[in-house]
This record gives sequence, structure tokens and C-alpha cells, in this order.
Amino acid sequence: MKPALHHIFSRLLAVLLLGLSLSAASQENRVADLRGYWKFEIGDDPRRAEADFDDSRWESIFVPSTWEDEGFPGYDGFAWFRRHFTLKVSDLTENRYVLNLGRIDDADETYVNGHLVGFTGRFPPKFETAYNLTREYNVPREYLNLDGENVVAVRVFDGRLEGGIIEGRVGLYRYKNDIPLSLNLEGVWQFRIGDDADWRHRNIDTNGWENILVPMPWELQGYRDYDGFAWYRKTFRLPERYRGRTLYLLLGKIDDLDQTYLNGELIGSTGRFNSILGRNPRVEGDEWQVRRAYRLDEKLLNYDGENLIAVRVFDGLIDGGIFEGPVGIVTEAEYQQFLAYEKPENPLWQFFFNLFKADSH
Repeated sequence: MKPALHHIFSRLLAVLLLGLSLSAASQENRVADLRGYWKFEIGDDPRRAEADFDDSRWESIFVPSTWEDEGFPGYDGFAWFRRHFTLKVSDLTENRYVLNLGRIDDADETYVNGHLVGFTGRFPPKFETAYNLTREYNVPREYLNLDGENVVAVRVFDGRLEGGIIEGRVGLYRYKNDIPLSLNLEGVWQFRIGDDADWRHRNIDTNGWENILVPMPWELQGYRDYDGFAWYRKTFRLPERYRGRTLYLLLGKIDDLDQTYLNGELIGSTGRFNSILGRNPRVEGDEWQVRRAYRLDEKLLNYDGENLIAVRVFDGLIDGGIFEGPVGIVTEAEYQQFLAYEKPENPLWQFFFNLFKADSH
């Protein structure tokens, strides 16, 4: 695709996303209203992302608004926003939340209590604006402080004209799956980059494996420039009441390809591999938009102890990993709800979205 046409489609994509997609945050109750005065400082320093950074001498400006309207007319470049807030244990009833920052002009990198939770656009030297996109970033419960202070830190770059967190329903919202899960598997998984056929088995040495949050791109968790193979592992126990019932494993969306194993045996895959555990996978462009749903073979399940899900992932370019839910085990009835939810309602939106992603890859 020629660059000019790519630009047209990327702009059209942004408009379609804003006009046709249903905001996750708009469906959920707000647990923290973050509109109001934030700490603000121009310039750039990576230490400003840290939760315990001292911002007591910073200016205060109102969010959402342009920083030009808050006393910084004509300023283009880097600046940081920080907002302190508290939560109650009774407010934190979900496994993850959505931080809605509205529109930011132009590019941002956002942290919660020192953890990177999202970024949109690109900073110099490969600057790319994202002024027209709403920021909604998943925040795992593990990143939040219960009955204590929390800090959101936002690094912003403005290339020209207006800058800052300029408009939107700024706040932290409960996230709730539209699909009920009999066994919710979102949260901490084991993770390792590289590739080894033995990693699908239960009894292996996992020293050297790290913890990673699912669902969330691995780029946001310390692997920003990594493309290639990686493995996820998660153990679970299945209550006896599910014996004899048809069950499915939902893995949400994976960027790009996957092969998924239950207790060492392959139960499903998405994407083209030249063989089982083959080394030359082929990314065709739209696999990252397919929600994974694999039927669990009852003969492989252990009702008297632990079970292991091992997911082999190949990322060809850009983001990678299990990046969007739902992730869990569902019954046949819940699976039918999943299928109904997945029925496309906006074919035109899906067409342009897949076209844009395929071109990016």
C-alpha cells in the first residue's frame, strides 16, 4: 500500500473507531474521577514515572484542557502530568480496570504506580501524532494500592498547536467482561521468550521464567522491541462439578499466532505453522483480531490436581502476546453467549481495521 493511501486509511480507521466502537469505560461504573487539577511540569525526565517521585513543587493545571489554556501558550515539546488519588478496598471488585484519559495531543506514555499501562502515538525521532484517539488502558488490580495512594503519571509530547490531556471522561472505571467465565484465568501467568518444545509439559524447571499479566501486550511489560516466539504457562484446578460437561478455553486475542496445549497436548491453534512446533510460521495479517476459543478434551483434564495451559505465541511485528480478553474457561451455555457476542455488527469497521493491521504487518 502506498504511504498516502496508508495515511488515508489510518485516519479513516481513527474516525471509525471513535464513531462505531463502544467504549469499555462508558459501560462501567467509575471508581475514581480524575477530572480536576493535576501536577504538571514541562520537560522530560524518566524518573517522573515513578510512584514516589516528588512533584510537590510542580504547577497545577486542570484536566481535561489544553495546556495552552492553562498558562503555557505556544509550548511544544515534552511535558509530564501526575495525579494522586486514593481507593477503597470495597471499590476494587474486579480483576482489572480501565483508565480513560480521553484524547491526548499528540503522543503519550502512561504509568500507574510506576507500571507502564499503555502508550499511543510515537515520540521523536519517529514522531507520529495520535491526537484524535481516545486513550483507554487496562489496569490490572495488582497495579493498584488498596486503601492507599495511587499515582497516574502521563508523559506527553506535543508537536505543534494544542497540547495536553485535552478532552474526555477522565477517570478509572471498572472493567467487566461481557462474557461470563466459569473460571477466570486473567491475571499473572508465567512467561518466557524463546522456543522449546518441552515448555508445553507440566514437570519442567521454570527457573528463569518471569511473571507477566494476561491480557496485556508484552511490549508494556518489559519486551517492547521483541518479535518472535514466546511461551505462556498457567496452572489451574477444575472443580469436580465440571466433570462430564463440555468446556471451552477462551484466550481472547493473541498477536499474532498461537499453538495452545492442555497438559502437554495440543488442543487448538490459530495461524499457519508448517508443522506441529514448526519453526517457520506465516503471519497472513488478520490473525491478531481472532478471539481464541478451544474446546477442552475431557480425557486430558485432571480433576484431582493441577492442570496446565501452555501457549506458544509467535509475533511477527508490532505488538505481541495475549493482549485482550476474555481469558478463562466457560461452559457450553457461556460459550454460546461468546459466539453471539462475537457476531460482527459493523462489517465496514472490521474491513478497514483488518486492512490497516494487515498493511502494518
